[in-house]
Amino acid sequence: MTQHESIDLPPLLSAHGTVRLPGSKSISNRVLLLAALAEGTTTVRDLLHSDDTERMLDALRILGVRVESLGDNAYRITGCGGNFPNKDAKLFLGNAGTAFRPLTAALALSGGSYELSGVPRMHERPIGDLVDALRQLGANIRYLGNEGFPPLQISPAKLAGDIVEVRGDVSSQFLTGLLMALPLAGQTVRVEVVGELISKPYIEITLAMMARFDVRVERHEWRSFVVFGSQNYVSPQEIYVEGDASSASYFLAAGAIGGGPVKVEGVGNASVQGDKRFMDALGEMGALIDHGPNWMEARGPANGKLKAIDLDCNHIPDAAMTLAVAALFADGTTTLRNIASWRVKETDRIAAMATELRKVGATVEEGADFIRIMPPASRSSILNPQSGIDTYDDHRMAMCFSLAAFGGAGVRINDPKCVAKTFPEYFAEFAKVTQAVPVIAIDGPSASGKGTVAQRVATALGMHYLDSGALYRLLGLAAQKRGIALEAEDQLAELAGQVDIRFEGEDIWLDGAKVGDELRTEEAGSAASKIAALPKVRAALLDKQRAFRRAPGLVADGRDMASVVFPDSALKIFLTASAEARAERRYKQLKEKGMSANIAALLQDIQARDKRDTQRSVAPLQQAQGASLLDTTPLNIEQAVQEVLSRYRALESK
Repeated sequence: MTQHESIDLPPLLSAHGTVRLPGSKSISNRVLLLAALAEGTTTVRDLLHSDDTERMLDALRILGVRVESLGDNAYRITGCGGNFPNKDAKLFLGNAGTAFRPLTAALALSGGSYELSGVPRMHERPIGDLVDALRQLGANIRYLGNEGFPPLQISPAKLAGDIVEVRGDVSSQFLTGLLMALPLAGQTVRVEVVGELISKPYIEITLAMMARFDVRVERHEWRSFVVFGSQNYVSPQEIYVEGDASSASYFLAAGAIGGGPVKVEGVGNASVQGDKRFMDALGEMGALIDHGPNWMEARGPANGKLKAIDLDCNHIPDAAMTLAVAALFADGTTTLRNIASWRVKETDRIAAMATELRKVGATVEEGADFIRIMPPASRSSILNPQSGIDTYDDHRMAMCFSLAAFGGAGVRINDPKCVAKTFPEYFAEFAKVTQAVPVIAIDGPSASGKGTVAQRVATALGMHYLDSGALYRLLGLAAQKRGIALEAEDQLAELAGQVDIRFEGEDIWLDGAKVGDELRTEEAGSAASKIAALPKVRAALLDKQRAFRRAPGLVADGRDMASVVFPDSALKIFLTASAEARAERRYKQLKEKGMSANIAALLQDIQARDKRDTQRSVAPLQQAQGASLLDTTPLNIEQAVQEVLSRYRALESK
């Protein structure tokens, strides 16, 4: 995909429902490598299907490990007992740190020749501390690019040494990789941690998974670890991967912001993952939390307003990103501390988070190991930047910023497919438990009465109203005032982004001036029809139209409301009438306003416009998929309004 692809999340009103989580990335890749290093065959169930796990599976296959897919996210791994069959291989590991770091350690101690590389960002992520530690054991590792960074060349070496030092304050993955590989050294090794060990819960996952494969590690506080010699990994025969606790954070936060309850299944208070403690942090913000061994649930605070927090996030480094976006909805300034590891993740997450939070209206201060967020004045002040939220090829940036859609303006996420790293179906699952500001889309041909019907439906329901036809008429009027030709597509598109258009009740304002009956003339309608056929004009007005969608709901009428502008509309109506009936209605309308009219000419114009609208290449007039037909030829306006209301209320009652 290209960097220009994006997904537009509509403004969200609430959240409730249940989500079954995909498997944990951290556990999945640990289990795959341990199963490969073990004696015996291991069936791994509920494995995460993602880019990161695919990188590990591909690497194991290249290394000669037998990997069989059993379907339904289950795999059978035939272990090699610590001796990879292929002693000479090149491995491309993308941006998968959970594959790159442990494989580096395991291959350095396995007596083969291997080249490890990844995407450009992977080559910017430090690995020097792990390499230095492995060299203390006698490993032969050479940098193929910049010193301290991938790509790497690993060669066979004679191992020696029984004490290794490794830094703990950059990434816990260095210690994880080292510990998982040490049983291959064939001797007892003591690992001394230099500096503060960050992300301790991830080391707890490592120790727990090693224990499942019959290798015990003696831990002395968090300062040193002893891996005794003569231990070999032994298959547990079958192992289930927990749901991803980091991924749970987005749905729990949605429940806290959107009222809830939102329940996540697959991870709970019995989890080995440190990010389960995200629910405690959310509780400090005022959310109402409940949980069991394999589930967690969040509701919004009783008063509907989250509280700001000042929190050391060393124990939840990934899930803390979710807190940063949740801070947009908190009362006060939130400070997240001890997050230096954000700097060396898929991107520099502190810098990226600060940049994108400012786009939506927050005031942000960033430091070497902290971020401080002051939210906009109110929830309705949270912006949807026209340029969208950039995600930096970082899955967690994309997922956490989906929560900004609760601000009332929706949010555009650029490069949304980056979530494939850990949660390919994230946005579909997020949509299942969130409720968007409802839209009633009423499309139909010219003079079908859709504008009058839509306006009265909006009034009856207390919703906002969008007359998209008026937008094109207003643009045509603005173009005429500025002397811009109706064929000048580029100029018209530029003008569309500049004009200020407002609807207030039945009044319409253009650039601060109230517009009257000149919008309803046949000349204005004809001009609107012409410029509406221009692709760049339609694209320029798309964001402007979507901006009308805000609580408690919107009724929009036009030619492509249900098909293009609001394809997720709660109710889609294609309102029509015979050409003769429409000509007669338009004739009466003009006469009532004291304007001259000829019914034959009106009929001819309507037929010509229908042909033009249905045959144009961009957003042709047609009944959208899922739209119900409403033929108003035999109906008056009030009957048509009641029919639309009846259909909408029938949907609400389901």
